[in-house]
Amino acid sequence: MTATPKFAHVVLQTSRLEEMRDWYCTVLDAHVVYEGHGLCFITFDEEHHRIALLGAPVDLAPRNPGAAGMHHTAYTFDTLDDLLNRHDALRERGIEPKVPIQHGVTTSLYYQDPDGNFVELQIDNFATPEEATAYMNGPEYDGNPIGVAFDPALMRQAILQGTPIEQIITHSWAKETSPDLPDPMVALTN
Repeated sequence: MTATPKFAHVVLQTSRLEEMRDWYCTVLDAHVVYEGHGLCFITFDEEHHRIALLGAPVDLAPRNPGAAGMHHTAYTFDTLDDLLNRHDALRERGIEPKVPIQHGVTTSLYYQDPDGNFVELQIDNFATPEEATAYMNGPEYDGNPIGVAFDPALMRQAILQGTPIEQIITHSWAKETSPDLPDPMVALTN
């Protein structure tokens, strides 16, 4: 095999087409490229569509956390400020993360769409894929690959107080500032 494919889009089947369209356009700051005939194509970058919604002609059950299937899609921001700015903007619109997780390799906010699918908004905590891979093969990640929950408001406060970003995007900072938050794995599987 010589050719390497590039990720293009994800398609979600729904019986809440309009609600899902509005949610994804809000969360991803996206726009509709085409809508009609029970379809909706959405993008937020140079690709003609990144999310497609397939409107089912019957009522569908919401995502069942006990069923096999895709768990989430993830979208990366360039900086922690960008991620927290999106968090703040979504919060103002009544959209809260189900669980913020400091994975170590990423700093992530997990949201659930109207059908119950998870969407991860994240930043990479390492400058290169090689550094991230080295971390993932190290003892901290091996000891806790899911990571620990954190409070985004405390993260924003730490930034404003001048705490270095390199310190804020660690397991130890999250554990120290948010020790009483529940195990994030419970939120990810419910």
